[in-house]
Amino acid sequence: MLDTIIIDGLSFSLPLFVMAVGGIYSEKSGITNLALEGFQGFGAFTGAVAAVYLYGIFGADSVIPYWASFVCAVIGGGMFALLHALLCVRFKADQVISGVVMNILAMALTSFLTKRINASIFGNSGNKFMLSASTRLTIPGLSELPVVGAIFRDIYPFELVIVAVALVMWLVLYRTVYGMRLRACGDNPQSADAAGINVYAVRTVAVFVSGCLSGIAGMSFAYSVSAQFSPDIYLGYGYLSIAALIFGNWSILPALFACLVFGFARSTGAAVIHELGLPSSYNDLVRTLPYVLTLLLLVFFGRRNRSPRALGQVYDKGMR
Repeated sequence: MLDTIIIDGLSFSLPLFVMAVGGIYSEKSGITNLALEGFQGFGAFTGAVAAVYLYGIFGADSVIPYWASFVCAVIGGGMFALLHALLCVRFKADQVISGVVMNILAMALTSFLTKRINASIFGNSGNKFMLSASTRLTIPGLSELPVVGAIFRDIYPFELVIVAVALVMWLVLYRTVYGMRLRACGDNPQSADAAGINVYAVRTVAVFVSGCLSGIAGMSFAYSVSAQFSPDIYLGYGYLSIAALIFGNWSILPALFACLVFGFARSTGAAVIHELGLPSSYNDLVRTLPYVLTLLLLVFFGRRNRSPRALGQVYDKGMR
């Protein structure tokens, strides 16, 4: 039971985490990003279309559709995020409203396009794209360790990708000139502009990065949670990531801890229900556990958080 909790918890936590990292990039630059839910959904839609199309060319057992779907999800999520950047950076729209609208637009647009693409290209009337089951990896030696060995057993390939991407994102944010400029734009954009930093460009790139990372998360959920893309991909995972980055005080490592809490709460509840032999309808109750924890964490720890000082503020160069 403990092994199952760890394995399932990590497969849910890590996609949340990489999406939270994208949110940190966006909000550290000063752009409030409630659109992570829409970014991950649109990214997953783009990747799923690519995967289903490539199944017909290479076969469902080939690794090419699997990895190509992640590449397309990154592109799709990033391109969709540019719309949010355009509204917030170029047209100076209200960032909260823009984020909410982006989520609604992604849900409606992908649902419509899924039906149309299925009917016109794949010859069926469904509202979902079925994906092949993802392979799993086990690391010899490490997987035999007591308790912690479960971390290295039955790993989805995307989990290793997420760990590598998160490490690179941490290095870029805290150890590069771009990361320093990004954080400056979120704390004092007027001073950053005076120092010669293009605030608009930095913020646009940060939002684009958040879309790319959310696309990875969306495709990961599509493979691990349901092995399909459908409107069910919009289950509030983006909002959980936002809660994680807020609880983590807009820092990457604390956000990882929050995502692990959410993931293990979900997997523990599912394992308990399975052990007790309760009806499958109780799984719906388990899905609420991360959200209940979100409320509790924000109530007890939210007051200690300090967001970037210019978060949500529209920057106008002429007002310096």
